[in-house]
Amino acid sequence: MKKLMLAAAAVIGLTTALPAAAQFAKPEDAIKYRQSGMQLMGQHFGRIGAMVNGRVPFDAKVLADNAAIVEYMSKLPYAGFVDGSDKGAPTKAKPEIWTERDKFNAAATKLQDDVVKLNVAAKTGNFDQIKAAFGTAGQSCKACHDNYREK
Repeated sequence: MKKLMLAAAAVIGLTTALPAAAQFAKPEDAIKYRQSGMQLMGQHFGRIGAMVNGRVPFDAKVLADNAAIVEYMSKLPYAGFVDGSDKGAPTKAKPEIWTERDKFNAAATKLQDDVVKLNVAAKTGNFDQIKAAFGTAGQSCKACHDNYREK
């Protein structure tokens, strides 16, 4: 049953990503799409970070809600990294995204896997587990930004 659910999730993910890639009439559309997705993901990830780092009071429900949004959002922006979208609107995407596509995709997958773990930890309400999972997910974000995003 678990394998069936994973297979179904994979099919759903692929079917939602393909229409997104097909809808970009211009490179600028893909750039705006991925930038919007990253912006939203960053906003919700930042809310978790504020709690984990003690800048705002810890609220397990609010944190779990934000973790669920981050997990969902982590799947969306990568459909916007289509061929030809390295130019067009202003973008901080480095050329290595397209020349090192396999490495970039692996970094995206690692982030998505780490965010799943963050979401699982968030559902426990255990602050120490959440903090550890947040740190790991944050390192995945940082590694991708260091390698594939202009400063």
